[in-house]
Amino acid sequence: MQKYELSHVAFIVLGLISEENCNGKIIDEKIEERGMRDWTSIGKSSIYGVLKKLEKDGLVNSWIEELDNRMIRVYEITPYGFEILKSKIKLILSNYFGRHDEDFYVAFSMFPLLSLEEQISVFSNSLSKIKEQEKLLTNMLQENSDFPINVTGLFKHPMMILKTNIEFFEWVIKKIVEDNSSVKKSNKRERG
Repeated sequence: MQKYELSHVAFIVLGLISEENCNGKIIDEKIEERGMRDWTSIGKSSIYGVLKKLEKDGLVNSWIEELDNRMIRVYEITPYGFEILKSKIKLILSNYFGRHDEDFYVAFSMFPLLSLEEQISVFSNSLSKIKEQEKLLTNMLQENSDFPINVTGLFKHPMMILKTNIEFFEWVIKKIVEDNSSVKKSNKRERG
């Protein structure tokens, strides 16, 4: 498969289209409803240029439908687009190590597109990386315990953030496993 680089805005738009076939107005409404203009870099830009590029590159298909006596263009994700989207989600979620990253928040909002095994794998991988980073900073600080507060703080602050991220990823993995167990038990009761 040829490597395709999704921009941040294209990543958001393709993810929203993957939820349901929709037109540009619905995509804009989802962006507004979810406050994505505040927590992503989608800003106030128009999505229509992105939609044209996604279609030109074979990640979405479109067709014209009539709605309320108006003609609208409806978009759907292609199998190739879904493959690219899942690949981007897995790459981001399995390589997160605690930095502020808008793509991480977008990918996290889409992680249900991954299989159970993929979900556990990506979050476990990031958890491992975060723990390694936290250990590295702890060791560096211990080796240099005589730093003044302004330098020590440059270690302490990220270490505290990493501890919070460790708690978060442990919680996410636990919830995924618990929710999957609940679904399996429910399915057994329905069959049994």
